[in-house]
Amino acid sequence: MLSYWEKQSFFEGIDIAIVGSGIVGLNAAIHLKEHSKHLNVVVIERGFLPYGASTRNAGFACFGSISELIDDLKNSSEDEVFALVERRFKGLSRLRERVGDEALRYENLGGFEIFKKEEKNIFNVCHSQLDYFNKQVKNTTKRNDTYRILSKKEVNNFGFEGIDNAILNQSEGQINTGEMMKTLLAIAQEKGVRIINGLNVEKIIDEGEKIIFQAKNWHFQAKKALICTNGFAQQLLPEIEVTAARNQVIITKPIPNLSLKGCFHYDRGYFYFRNIDNRILLGGGRNLDYKNEQTDAFGTSEIIQNALKDLLQNTILPKKNVDIDMTWSGIMGLGSIKKPIIQMHSKNLGIAVRMGGMGVAIGSLVGEDGAEMMIKNL
Repeated sequence: MLSYWEKQSFFEGIDIAIVGSGIVGLNAAIHLKEHSKHLNVVVIERGFLPYGASTRNAGFACFGSISELIDDLKNSSEDEVFALVERRFKGLSRLRERVGDEALRYENLGGFEIFKKEEKNIFNVCHSQLDYFNKQVKNTTKRNDTYRILSKKEVNNFGFEGIDNAILNQSEGQINTGEMMKTLLAIAQEKGVRIINGLNVEKIIDEGEKIIFQAKNWHFQAKKALICTNGFAQQLLPEIEVTAARNQVIITKPIPNLSLKGCFHYDRGYFYFRNIDNRILLGGGRNLDYKNEQTDAFGTSEIIQNALKDLLQNTILPKKNVDIDMTWSGIMGLGSIKKPIIQMHSKNLGIAVRMGGMGVAIGSLVGEDGAEMMIKNL
């Protein structure tokens, strides 16, 4: 049970409680305090870190490889797909503005989509539509040549095995997501946001004029609540259309003279890798086992770990002996369409979830939009 002092100082008079201290939750909290510094905004996080996906991704500042966008156009309209591309790009710009390139360790080194020899047909389709995609994103990126085909020499310079072709997105970059979250936490606290870690909200009860948060053996209340737990959202609101999806990641020990630069996408973005501190960070592969990777449980699986190691040892760094230093996983929030859910669930309960695996790109805007939605309902 809480003491009198704990209840009085930490849990009384909460105007808006935000559940989830990731990119979305922190940007929402910061935006609320910028709107009104007198609002009592509290962020609740069940982990000791915001470790759902915000600190567990690869740090790609990306907004869409051509093969991925071609896939998206099969399920959504042209207007919907490129509106989301624009939103991702603007979200990255907003993140850079909020945090700063130095704190983010932002580098505009490009995003490379690579194709194996046996994927010649897929590459040819992408190549044939290069001009179309450049025209579609021109107003967003402010350049005519966002996408370009790499020469055979440029492809060979990577030193990959079995990679014949590559397409460069010249407007993409990379960040350090750990430093990003450290800075966002510091900004939120400087604005007067109270962040409470290690508090697992098990149930939310909407009583009309207030929201009750039920934790183990005790509860607290707030006037309003904003749910920003993304892939874990169904644990609190089972009825909303968010599917949890796990992404597994490995990182090598330092590799001497590792010259690889940029962010690399493979197989429609399902696999991704980059150089971070002279190590290869490599993740993805959930398309190999969709059913079992639709989970909000952290962990790894043999089928995907083997696929990641095979790609590392036989394609990315062929004929090199490299050791795996760490493995981890992150939980994304997906849906039938790649569009976030930002809406009022009731008079006092809002939701801002379902980043579709693009939380770095759109999380800032989703958080701010969620905050604006709450402000309209104050």
